[in-house]
Amino acid sequence: MNTVLVTGGAGYIGSHVVQQLVARGEHVVVIDNLSTGFREAVRGAELVIGNVGDPGLVSHVMAVHRVESVLHFAAHTVVPESVCDPLKYYGNNTCNTRNLLACCADAGIERFIFSSTAAVYGVTDNGVADEDTPTRPINPYGTSKLMSETMLRDHSATGAMQHVILRYFNVAGCDPEGRIGHSTPNATLLIKVCCEHAVGIRESLSIFGTDYDTPDGTGIRDYIHVDDLAAAHLCALDYLRAGGHSLTLNCGYGHGYSVREVINAVARVGGKPLNVIELPRRPGDIPMLIACSNRLKHVMAWQPRYDDLDFIVATALRWEQQLLYRRTPLPSVA
Repeated sequence: MNTVLVTGGAGYIGSHVVQQLVARGEHVVVIDNLSTGFREAVRGAELVIGNVGDPGLVSHVMAVHRVESVLHFAAHTVVPESVCDPLKYYGNNTCNTRNLLACCADAGIERFIFSSTAAVYGVTDNGVADEDTPTRPINPYGTSKLMSETMLRDHSATGAMQHVILRYFNVAGCDPEGRIGHSTPNATLLIKVCCEHAVGIRESLSIFGTDYDTPDGTGIRDYIHVDDLAAAHLCALDYLRAGGHSLTLNCGYGHGYSVREVINAVARVGGKPLNVIELPRRPGDIPMLIACSNRLKHVMAWQPRYDDLDFIVATALRWEQQLLYRRTPLPSVA
């Protein structure tokens, strides 16, 4: 049986994609170094522990498993960290992607789906981005992903492969059935941070920037449930298998929520107020970014199922409660 290779498949987004691939009968192998991923998040697929920047390992996996398509998630993703340590991001996100593409070329891989980001757009004129919006990243994370996009397009232009680039907006929530979720410690994604505070893991919650030119002064983002995003990857794989040509697609719902609106939603779903601290803006953050994702819906026939902020928050909060329960030691028996 031919195999789908998922790099970073033990991480937050990758593991949700693996779960959906396995559920529909795909044979999947995962390469992950477990730096931010978790062995137990890989459900129904073989896990190879290693780095996608290791050509020997990657080539061996491709040959042994007869890999026919690659979904590439492995990357560093924290914007403030990329500002402080840009070379870490260019090394892992850009250089390792180049090495992975070289292995694909050697193995004759014809289909490649790339996990990119809305950070490639930077600050747009009206806070909205479609796929033709100029790319002007303002942080090394966005730049590292844009450089990888360029390499992928140039490689595909030789006729070696077809690809789909998926530019994620703000991913949130967890598996609605509670089987897997976002477990990364010291996470920076807003909804996870809010939910950690709601269950008592964090003492407070910070808003970075209250003076943006937005209705309530806080940043606005387009939040997409991770299961809807995972489904977009399966649509992209089917599209390429059917002979589709290379293209780039935004992944978002087409509307946004402010930081304060998200905090209010977590307080509402969790049933208690949150301890909020207001701080100055962080380097690399932008005021507003909303997706225009009509192309994804029209070309891929993708339809979101979980476009509801309270539902997104509820799945994230339920996962944090599970994690807290696992960490809590059982009382000793006298």
